[in-house]
Amino acid sequence: MSAIFGGEKDTVQDPLIGLAGIVGWEFLSRDEVLRRRGGETGLILREMFINQMQRLNPGFMDHLLADEVRKSLERLPGTVEGNQVAWEYLKGERTVYVPGEKREHTLKLLDQQNITRNVFQVSSEFSFTNGRHTVRADVVFFVNGFPVLLVETKSMRGGKIDEALAQLKRYHRDTPELFSLFQVYSLTHLVRLYYSATWNLSPKGIFEWKNGGSLPIADFETLMKSFLQPETILPLLTDFILFTRTDDSLKKVVLRPHQMRAVGRILERSTDGEKKRGLIWHTQGSGKTYTMIVAAQKILETLSFQNPTVLMLVDRNELETQLFDNLRSTGIEGITVARSIAHLEDLLRTDKRGLIISMIHKFDGLPESLNTRDNIFILVDEAHRSTGGKLGTYLMGAIPHATYIGFTGTPIDRTQYGQGTFLVFGKDDPPQGYLDKYSIAESIEDGTTVELHYALAPNELRVDRETLEQEFLELPEVQGESDIESLNKVLERSVTLTNLLKNPDRVDRIACYVAEHFREYVEPLGYKAFLVAADRQACTFYKEALDRYLPPDYSTVVYSSSFNDDEFLRRYTLSEEEEKRVRKAFRIPEALPKILIVTEKLLTGFDAPVLYCMYLDKPMRDHVLLQAIARVNRPYEDIGGRTKPCGLIIDFVGLFEKLEKALNFDSSDISGVVTDLELLKERFTQLMEQGKTEYLAPFSGQGSYEATRLILEALKEEKDRESFYNFYQTLSNIFEVLSPDPFLRSFLDNYMALSEIYALLREAYDPAIPFLTDLAKKTETLVQKHSSSGDIKPALDVFEINKNTLEKIRQSKASPIEKVFNLARSIERSIDRDREPFLIPIGERVEDIVRRFKDCQVTTEQTLEELLELIKEINDSRRLQEEKDFPQDVFTAYLYIKQANLPDPDGKAEVIKETFTYNPHWTSNEKQEREVRRKLTAVILPNMEGTPREAAQKAVQLTNTIVGTLKRGSS
Repeated sequence: MSAIFGGEKDTVQDPLIGLAGIVGWEFLSRDEVLRRRGGETGLILREMFINQMQRLNPGFMDHLLADEVRKSLERLPGTVEGNQVAWEYLKGERTVYVPGEKREHTLKLLDQQNITRNVFQVSSEFSFTNGRHTVRADVVFFVNGFPVLLVETKSMRGGKIDEALAQLKRYHRDTPELFSLFQVYSLTHLVRLYYSATWNLSPKGIFEWKNGGSLPIADFETLMKSFLQPETILPLLTDFILFTRTDDSLKKVVLRPHQMRAVGRILERSTDGEKKRGLIWHTQGSGKTYTMIVAAQKILETLSFQNPTVLMLVDRNELETQLFDNLRSTGIEGITVARSIAHLEDLLRTDKRGLIISMIHKFDGLPESLNTRDNIFILVDEAHRSTGGKLGTYLMGAIPHATYIGFTGTPIDRTQYGQGTFLVFGKDDPPQGYLDKYSIAESIEDGTTVELHYALAPNELRVDRETLEQEFLELPEVQGESDIESLNKVLERSVTLTNLLKNPDRVDRIACYVAEHFREYVEPLGYKAFLVAADRQACTFYKEALDRYLPPDYSTVVYSSSFNDDEFLRRYTLSEEEEKRVRKAFRIPEALPKILIVTEKLLTGFDAPVLYCMYLDKPMRDHVLLQAIARVNRPYEDIGGRTKPCGLIIDFVGLFEKLEKALNFDSSDISGVVTDLELLKERFTQLMEQGKTEYLAPFSGQGSYEATRLILEALKEEKDRESFYNFYQTLSNIFEVLSPDPFLRSFLDNYMALSEIYALLREAYDPAIPFLTDLAKKTETLVQKHSSSGDIKPALDVFEINKNTLEKIRQSKASPIEKVFNLARSIERSIDRDREPFLIPIGERVEDIVRRFKDCQVTTEQTLEELLELIKEINDSRRLQEEKDFPQDVFTAYLYIKQANLPDPDGKAEVIKETFTYNPHWTSNEKQEREVRRKLTAVILPNMEGTPREAAQKAVQLTNTIVGTLKRGSS
């Protein structure tokens, strides 16, 4: 392998920079960038920034003012709030005060209209320090001297994207000031490229670049160039980033490729003089709201639209409020909400410009040709249910020349109603009917949503099939129906069916089943659930029944009130503030309630990623059913890094007995939307057989030491380990869903053995990823249960590093490869625990030795010999420090001076000791640090060889090394 692939710099960084050069980025060396930004604490290329500010802001910008802008930018705090201010500067939304004119001017940092007026530069090995920590980013990109994009690279040989992400998390944690200005980061090993917004480090916020297509780009050259071209980067920075405020917390997101693609197509359609309609089908949970918001922003900001009107339409009060809150959370101002039919008519008649939100029902009865402008753009949410019948006629009659873009999260159904949606919005895009499509299968593949699985409840709990067919599924009025209120009216007339659903004995037995299932299958994972009842009365029945089997505060009823509600319904009605509190608490894993009992409210538009299971006891079909079950398809990752394996539906009605009846869509459109849990059992059986053959059989019958050696040797190659990791993650995800099903009992011993192999490999080859937090929750419980003490023990021994270590290693029965990992882990833990700064360089050498071993550049025996030599060096250093009786920081400087072969290291150490004594806070105080650096250089310089310039450079370099090591040791 090593003969084919070189190191990270050769295989990834250099090709990346080369491809950037092809698309217009000028390369600057590390040293040149360091000089231009004024040292490791600077972020902006000063001269370039000042020159470009004057060029892009003629008439009022001079050198002095441009430098003041630079200083104010570099003083921004290392927080997401500070980063938002920097983004507003890039967007051209900030002003600068011009003293000579005594007024504010809007500042322009980028020229988005004429890209060639910007200067694009790239550099590598970008070191930055905040005085406490120093980090080094692999590749950074500047526009007009302003840092915008940071790329962390990993080699194609053994490089892992999750390792790159771990490094970026460390950068954010240790040097948040670095990310005061950078807007986007990327992770790549050249074969694939991932990107995200800075200050967003959740895996679900990191997306694979696809250049607007549905599939990854196989050709890495095309992949990199498509992402790095200025025509991609500038809109990514200014148009496709959103800052949103949720629960008083500011968050930052960047759009996914399919969202950017859709926004682009909406803008193209909006400028098309002939085509005035378009349908965006982006499956439920794929970020449709953000796509709408950004599309609206872009239309409003486009000068050629000449101060347009954007009208965003929804079909429910709840969704109107939610849309307004979403818009407001992104900082959009000047939003007008149509309060009534009369108010909407007045807004259109008086030619209101800007952004208007309205319910489509407010178009009822409006006169024709109320506003005939053609720069009105209508964005219709849930288009499959919003524009049917007379409301669509009134809407399009009132604004006849507008451009209409419909958004839907469900595909067009095969009924006449569905074809009506196609005719309204899809007529300009025959034959498929979509302006843009992002299917269910694509969203699962991308990780935008998770798979859905269903299980039919026991037959004795399900309603009578014949009654379900006759009173619901076979009725023409429910086929293709997209409005849950219309389905509710059908259920009100289906007396026999609703009586069956609300039978007290059945409700009690289902409540008992739900309580037991939740306790055993859902709660151990840390997730939450919905119980969907037939109507509001059924919700109250279920609440009373559940309280008999679960603590009362586990569940809460959420439904809309009505003025004629009886006392029993009013008892469970929440006030607006109570409902707001419940919604917020439900999204928090550890907070109560854990189960929400609903019937209509929250089945659309409510996102709670921690929601995992839906207990479904309400007849639904088609769009309504698809929207409801999509509540459990949101990805989720807990604080330990565990991800939600899927969404689960327990069907008490029997809708999924005949899936094709419940979901009357084209099979290609809903392929993989929801699958039977029994298929997971079949898949688990197949995987366990594979695991037994490939990973257990080769090591069976061996003793513990020999099995460990064989496993570590057999899976030494990165590709082989990755194959096993992927296999095990798939297996454990299914185990999480199925456990504690009795079906698993016959597999437990082998599953435990595979888990032990996983633990061994993680601990040996990937120690940065803690095994426990990497294990799924039920697997962790199983492993702990099967260990004798109840605690999971390390798979590898850890030795105390002292004078007896070498002898213990020699006497150990472990194989050479085990000893390599034992020693490496022992040295690293000893250095981390004892925090002896003079050993930090040894720790870095250990990392390098292990990396070369993993990359097959050295043999096991050579690696073991090098590590044993480091043990000796550690013991010698500790013994020498004890003899010299220097403090650890002074001894660290002493060792560096001694290793540089400078005369009188003891005398120099005494001077340094005095310097540290007079500057006790130098690692956190800039003034004291400058004094320490000055004194160190003065002590070292007289004995440096070479010309005066060369000697000075060497002295500064050694000073930087000493200071850097000591600061890392103090952090």
